[in-house]
Formats: sequence, C-alpha cells, structure tokens
Amino acid sequence: MIRLTQFNNPRLAQSFIDYMASQGVTLSQMPEGDGMFALWLHDEEQIDRVQQELKTFSSNPHHNRYQAASWEVADSRKQVFRYSSPNMMQMLKAKAGVVTLGIMAICIVLYIPRLIGWQQQIFEWFHFPAFASQQFQVWRYFSHAVLHFSILHITFNLLWWWQLGGDIEQRLGKGRLLKIFLVSALLSGCAQYWIEGANFGGLSGVVYALVGYFWVMTARAPQLGLIIQKPILVFMLIWLVLGFVQPYMAIANAAHLAGLFAGLMLGWFDSSKPQLT
Repeated sequence: MIRLTQFNNPRLAQSFIDYMASQGVTLSQMPEGDGMFALWLHDEEQIDRVQQELKTFSSNPHHNRYQAASWEVADSRKQVFRYSSPNMMQMLKAKAGVVTLGIMAICIVLYIPRLIGWQQQIFEWFHFPAFASQQFQVWRYFSHAVLHFSILHITFNLLWWWQLGGDIEQRLGKGRLLKIFLVSALLSGCAQYWIEGANFGGLSGVVYALVGYFWVMTARAPQLGLIIQKPILVFMLIWLVLGFVQPYMAIANAAHLAGLFAGLMLGWFDSSKPQLT
C-alpha cells in the first residue's frame, strides 16, 4: 500500500474513493489525528494513474462525476465510512523503498547481538579502519554507520533515516539514496576518525547528510517535493551545535558536521542537473 495524501474532510475523501472504485481502483482512508485522514492506494502499480486523477479531483472536488460515483457504489458498501488501517509493515513500506528498509534492517540485525553481550565482537568486525592491517577492508569505511550503542541511539537515527531517506528514495530513486549513504558514511567516518579515532558508530552522520540534502533541495528545487520544514531544520541544527558545547554525552560531532556538508554538497550538485530539476 502507498500513502497518497491527507484530507481534513472524510466525506470528501470518500467521494474520491468511490469514484476510483467505479474505475476499478481500490483506495481506503484512515484517521491520523488532528482531524486529518490519510488516503491509501492498495495496488502500487496504479500510482501514476491515481495521482493524475487526484490532481483533477483537487481542482474540482464537487464535480458531478464524484457525486454520481458515490451513488453508484453506495449499495456495494457495507458501511459508508469504513476506514482500513494498514499494518505496521505496510506503513513502513508506504514511505520507504528497498534501500531505506535494507539499511534499517542491517542496523537492527547488528544491534540485536548487543542485547546478548556480543557488542564488542560486532564493533571489532565493523568499526572504521583503525590499523594498517584494516586499511584495505573496504566495508569498514561504510559499516561504522550501521553500528549503534543504545536503544535511544538507534531509534532516533532510524526514524530520521526512514522519514527523510524514504522520501528521497521514493521521489528520486534508490540509486540517489544509496549514493548519499555511501558518500556521507565515508566522509563523516573519515572526519570523525581524524578528530577522535575509530571509537564511534551510528547513522547520524548520514542523517545529517539527508538534512543538508533536503535543505538545499527545499531552496533550489522545491518542485521535487523534498521540503524540510523550518522547525525541523532548526531543531536539527540546534542539536548539532549542542553536541559541540555539552560536556556530558559522547557525540560524534565531526561526523555530524561532515555529514551535513556532504549532504549540502550532494544537494547542490543534484539540484544543478537540468534533467533532475
């Protein structure tokens, strides 16, 4: 299932659902709080057709064709407002693709051994190369990004990765997101190693790259739909600054800063491509 959009009027949403049902397309809606209702598409292969119909509907939602469709399918509905709630996996997949979910799965799989006392072994296998003998173990330049050291650490990073990375993968493709992950993991890892050595890990350098990428895209290519809200941007930047001034938490500040600049750089480069914008 794919989440299409939100409505603040469930009756209006239902008229579009009924119209698409008359066209052989199954949609459903579910409440999301604050009086908003999300519209979900069941068959992902019909996304282009439905998005075009949604644009037409948005321009004139009270057209007679939608009212006529509601009367047409009324007898086949057991209940006028029946909300179908996607399960957790459907919701995850609705805002993510194979790269987004794959990185999340790797992070979780590598975190589980920590719960049974294998944290040191996992860290030794995947940390950033610290010795001459590890320089040609290429995976280490990237695998440090999927190591996490607490439930708060992994939860915070995966939520932002899913939210921001999922949007990039859905709108620009898995190749673009994979490029951002690899470049930012490499640069943030090198920066953190240069400042403090190899005792670090986590996806936060990549997350800041996503923030930087969204920041540039919001300013230079808003038509792509990669918009970061100002309160979120301000929160992430304040959190970045706090990492440098607070003395109590071990935070990979160099990785965060390098990741942010990597995202800004990649965003500027991509937003300059005529075929993309």
